Amino acid sequence: MKRWRWIIGIGLLAAGAIAFVSLRARRDHGVPVDLATVTARPLFQSFATASGEIVASRWADIGSSVMGRLVALTVAEGERVAAGQVLARIDPVQAASEAEAAAALVRALEGELAAAEARATDTRLAAGRARALLAEGIQSQAELDAATAAADAAAASVEAASRRVAQGRAQLTRARDALAKTEITAPMAGVVTRLAVREGEMVVVGVQNQPGTILMTLSDLSALDAEVKVAEADVLRLRIGQPAWVTLEAAPERELAGHVVEIGASALPLAGGASAAREFRVVVRLDTPAAELKPGLTCDVRILAEEVRDVLTVPLQAVVLRADESGTERPGLFLAEAGHARFAPVETGVIGGLDVEVRGVPAGAAVVAGPFQALRDLVDGAPLRTRSGH
Repeated sequence: MKRWRWIIGIGLLAAGAIAFVSLRARRDHGVPVDLATVTARPLFQSFATASGEIVASRWADIGSSVMGRLVALTVAEGERVAAGQVLARIDPVQAASEAEAAAALVRALEGELAAAEARATDTRLAAGRARALLAEGIQSQAELDAATAAADAAAASVEAASRRVAQGRAQLTRARDALAKTEITAPMAGVVTRLAVREGEMVVVGVQNQPGTILMTLSDLSALDAEVKVAEADVLRLRIGQPAWVTLEAAPERELAGHVVEIGASALPLAGGASAAREFRVVVRLDTPAAELKPGLTCDVRILAEEVRDVLTVPLQAVVLRADESGTERPGLFLAEAGHARFAPVETGVIGGLDVEVRGVPAGAAVVAGPFQALRDLVDGAPLRTRSGH
């Protein structure tokens, strides 16, 4: 036991000696640091970056308003179509049969209406004659009442027949509309960017996520957007109209200019649980869409969020927090002056890339920019030395 105490005591003495030597060496030779210079910049820019995909500015999912079997598909994926062009046909047999039956019913009802109108005319004339004969004393009041009642009944029959004809005609209109809808046409000019069905498949009417409800997607490729997800830390800096640059992952050497046209008003649904970072949908319109671009291509976007002129900047890691006389932590820099550190409070501004705008120090001043541990522990007046190789 005494032997272990002796070994531990020797170890503590050795550790203390090493710490003393290290502290003395640091005091004698200075804290090894990396230096940077306060740089004057005529133009300093800050960008928000995000990733997403290319989408058409205008597009339409084409579905069917009637149910049936797809008997003809007249376009192929990638084909350009004109507004009003026939895209597909649903089997029209049942719809045509229903339209013909509705037309036959209307003809029958119109015949009934014509007969009712003829009876109404006859009874109305008979009532008029009875009224004249009563005035001459030839017919009785009872006979006039009977003629008037017959005329009223005939008029009521005309009204009922008219209602039945109107209902039949409405049914015929619906049947003809259903027949017309078996021929599906393009609502706008564009390119078929997705084809989801094949000839012979059943087409259904219902919610869009049900198979068979969406036949194809038609896109207007004359205007293309980059739809991206921007982190909440950046979205408050964005404005409609800000310039942006889009780079395709398939062609990273090429950058396409654009501008912000939409900024989401609310955060997108969280995909990774409550702890996931929130993101907002942002749309960048390409100023000049390239002909070879296709919806669905992945892309990266740089949006010019802030721009200032004639400012001073330092590396972001050079800015540290130190407590002032009131105990409040303030940002500042450690200036390297005559081999010693002097803390200088600063005001920070725009952050761009790895640099930050500062106010309160002169251009060209040398500042301590690292390493992190040295900056963390550095105090005002500490001796400095530049690290070799830095």
